[in-house]
Amino acid sequence: MNLPISLTILRIFFVPLVVVLLLTRGQNMDLWAVTVFLLAAATDLLDGYLARKRGQVTALGILLDPLADKLLTASAFISLVELHLVPAWMVVIIIGRELAVTGLRSIASAQGFLLQASDMGKTKMVLQVMAISVITLETRFSLLPLAGAVLLWMVVVFATVSGTQYFWDFRRKMDARLNQRTTGHLVVIPGGKEKEGEKDAAAH
Repeated sequence: MNLPISLTILRIFFVPLVVVLLLTRGQNMDLWAVTVFLLAAATDLLDGYLARKRGQVTALGILLDPLADKLLTASAFISLVELHLVPAWMVVIIIGRELAVTGLRSIASAQGFLLQASDMGKTKMVLQVMAISVITLETRFSLLPLAGAVLLWMVVVFATVSGTQYFWDFRRKMDARLNQRTTGHLVVIPGGKEKEGEKDAAAH
């Protein structure tokens, strides 16, 4: 197991700790929650950088990295719903998009190709990290609730648009594979009789 994948797995192990810190009432617990959450999110940047620099980009890493991101952000958003800081319907849209894209990635992998993260999807991830951090700390500063609401709406918009982009990319690659499979195949029509010339040509 290489270092980038180890960092990705470490991000997954951060998930329960982030949830516990978010849901625990106590002095400065929100600060601890945001600190651990940002530390976990930072591993997303680090593992990708190391994978490219060391030439250790693997199919497992491409599949596992977005899964770790989704577990981290989804668990944080669900915790914020439990704390009545985020509307449940917005979180349903965000997590629903994540589940749909994960399903597409699984189907694509079974078909022999990969759906890599798009630039819009990466922007969505950055907005999610910002939104979760700001909303968690919104009770400390008067302007943070407004900033958190704006960031949350941006997350919903980017999640919807980037999810649509993944579906179009998946459809385009599936169509290309179907075209490759059908190109050059012989079509046999049963029930016909060969002519004498065709038999001679076949014999030769």
